[in-house]
Formats: sequence, structure tokens, C-alpha cells
Amino acid sequence: MSTCPRSHSGRFSVSPASPATPVSGSGSTPGADPAPVTADAPAAAPAPTEAELLAFVRETAADAGLIASLPLDPEGRTWLRLNGPGGSEAWIISWPPGTGTGWHDHGGSHGAFAAAGGRLTEQSLAVRLPTEGWKTLELADGVDRERELTPGRGRAFGPHHVHQVLNETDDEHAVSVHAYYPPLPLMRRYSRTGALLRLEQVERPGEWE
Repeated sequence: MSTCPRSHSGRFSVSPASPATPVSGSGSTPGADPAPVTADAPAAAPAPTEAELLAFVRETAADAGLIASLPLDPEGRTWLRLNGPGGSEAWIISWPPGTGTGWHDHGGSHGAFAAAGGRLTEQSLAVRLPTEGWKTLELADGVDRERELTPGRGRAFGPHHVHQVLNETDDEHAVSVHAYYPPLPLMRRYSRTGALLRLEQVERPGEWE
């Protein structure tokens, strides 16, 4: 699982998913004639926006009881999966000191994440990379960005976001909350040497759990 549990090598902790957002049904007004039955499928709920995903991860990160339910392991990352808004997938992730994701993207999904405890560093690229047709790419000067996330701080990102998330502290565990829509169809993993970015692997659901 970003930032994702996909890049984690820790234990996979399973817990009951958080309650899904209720969906209002449609029916007849009491006493009225029954509505005709049609074969039309119900309208799909609108996709959550980046702002809505950011609001969700911040609210979840502030839920002390839920965050405390994630078991911490000094040997590796642990995570819990949640139901995010509007059919998104969401995760609570722990980060022992010195751990990180490595460079990756999110397969075309947009998302958000927020720190719930400790301190995380996000290193990202301020450039939209082509998703297909290359194995190595030389990055231009000035595309690197870095930000620190402490409890309550978060960020949203679009479908072409390439980054890595790190706990660079020596002795402090960190915890964060992440949400993606649509649920991650794949993740591309990259290695980096200076300005040279190399596509190393494409992971699909079932290969990272």
C-alpha cells in the first residue's frame, strides 16, 4: 500500500473495513402506486474529487481510536485497509524509522494522504511524465520537490503523480492515511540515479498483498 501498501514489505494486518458511506435508496411514497420496474441500472455515484479524498484522509488521521488500532512493528510496515468515500480504496499505514516506498506512481489514480503521527518526508517530481513507451527518462533541472508532513498535514495529487514517501527519523514511528480513486489498477516502480529515472517494474492487484 503510497505511499502505498504496494511498496511495503511489512506484515499485512487485516481489520474490519470501516463502514461504507450509506447510499440513499429510491422507492415509492407510502400509499402511492408502485413505480414501474425497469431494467435500467441505478446511476453511479459521482467519483470523489481530490479535495474530498484529502478531507477524508485528514478526518481519518484525526481519529485517535482508529489510528491506535493499527499494530506497530519495529521490523516493518503494517497497514489496515478501509472503505474510502465514493468507492475509493483507503489505507492506514505505519512507517518504522528508516523505511520508505521508493519511487512510484499510482497507475492513473488520483488520491491524497495525510500524516497521523510522527513525521514523513515526501519527495516528488513537479512534471507530468508519459506513462507508456519508455524505460529510462532523463529529468530536467528543477523538477524535484520535497515537503515534510507532520500530524494533520496532508496533500492531494493527480493521476500522474510520481513520488516517494520516507520516514527519515532515527527513532520515531510514523503513521499516515491514504486514499485512491479509482482503486489502484497498477503501480509503476522506478529507480533513480541522479537525473535518470528508470522503470523497473509494473505491479498489479494481487502482486502487492
